[in-house]
Amino acid sequence: MAGLRRRELGPLGVLAQSVATTAPAGAMAAVPLLVTAAAGRDAPWSVAIAAVLVGLVVGSIAVFARRMAAAGGLYSFTAKGLGPGGAYACAVSMVLGYALLVAAALVGASWYARALVERLWPVDTTVVGVAVVVVLSAVIAALAVRGVRLAGRVMLVVEGASIALILVVLVTLAVRAPAGPPPPPLAPGGLTGVAAGVVPAVAAFIGFDSATALGVEARRPFASVPRAVATTAGGAALLYLVAMLVHLAAPGVLPALTVVGPGGGSGAAVIVTWAPVLLDAGIIASFGACTLAALNTLVRVLFSLAREGVAPAVLGRTHRRHLTPAAAVGLTVPLLALPPVVGTLAGVAPQDLLGGLLAVATVGFLAAYLLVCLAAPRFLRRIGELTPAVVVTAWCAVPVLAVVIVVALWRSAGPLLPVTVGIVVLAAVAGWVALRRTHAAQLDGMGVYDETTAADLHPADRAR
Repeated sequence: MAGLRRRELGPLGVLAQSVATTAPAGAMAAVPLLVTAAAGRDAPWSVAIAAVLVGLVVGSIAVFARRMAAAGGLYSFTAKGLGPGGAYACAVSMVLGYALLVAAALVGASWYARALVERLWPVDTTVVGVAVVVVLSAVIAALAVRGVRLAGRVMLVVEGASIALILVVLVTLAVRAPAGPPPPPLAPGGLTGVAAGVVPAVAAFIGFDSATALGVEARRPFASVPRAVATTAGGAALLYLVAMLVHLAAPGVLPALTVVGPGGGSGAAVIVTWAPVLLDAGIIASFGACTLAALNTLVRVLFSLAREGVAPAVLGRTHRRHLTPAAAVGLTVPLLALPPVVGTLAGVAPQDLLGGLLAVATVGFLAAYLLVCLAAPRFLRRIGELTPAVVVTAWCAVPVLAVVIVVALWRSAGPLLPVTVGIVVLAAVAGWVALRRTHAAQLDGMGVYDETTAADLHPADRAR
């Protein structure tokens, strides 16, 4: 792990990493619509069940985060319980999830920026969309290279302001929405609907684990990392429930703000004119923070894999002055900016591009969460600290996560998602076979974690 700036990031910076990756500000505008489309008036139960499931995953992550700090995050944890096979599968899932999340956040920022411009000036915004992707990519790359401390401050301010702004907009509109034609009735819900609504609700939490990749750079990783993961998951659950209740109380508010806005058009007459503009601005800022946070995690996972000899060695190079994975930033950002730029220039609907990228990313995250839940009890048994609570947590979380993955693939619109996931799985298996032949020792050594160095000791202790 040499080359990263050690023990620099405080608890708020660690928290900002997980909060910004989850991007609750943007999810608050979309989750109620997606979940109620499946669960109807029982949608709050879907969000509650998703929150409980995420809480079980948090418990499994905490098993590792309280005992080890690693730049590889979940895959380094999984290695201690499932060995190299599980670590490799988790690493592939994480790289897939975070890479596509960066691309999706770029698409989201571009989409809502175009919507904002269209609200103010009715012009063709294709150039605006491309410009936003290019400029945002350059900004996040510069911030990622400058260091996680500066990035943490930026993400904390941006995401905090976005959440506050969107909360004010939603609550204000729910209270002040003028009388008019009644909105269409919500679906009645039911057990099947609740189960279907759990899938998009769980997807809204993805990325809450990203603070685990900052273990090397966090000041007190065994306290700040698990606390950040738990606080992000709990806070997001609360915000989503609030947004859901606002949507149920005033069902016409969110559709008019979100569907009419990014889809183009003149807007709804029953909505105050300033509200869509503020909502767009808040969501753009949230997507920007999400892009930076997801990139921070992605490059640290690649850095860790490179240092272990599993990924190309160039990805393990760090900036001499800023001590960040600068090589990984420089190589990944241009590649991840290509899908948004090409898709925008080709005329692909931004909602289709965003939905496709997020769907595949979500499957990757869910697979990583499933693996870390499987690894937790085996890890504790190896070190002689296994407790019944951890076993029960794993037994509850693993089958539900597996069902959620299957349902997500089964309910996907068309064969694109299952086919894409199948191709990724085949490529991952081929990569495993090739690495097993040429880099068997490196695979067996996966799961490197941070250890105390002389620089971490008090000067008096170093003198001894």
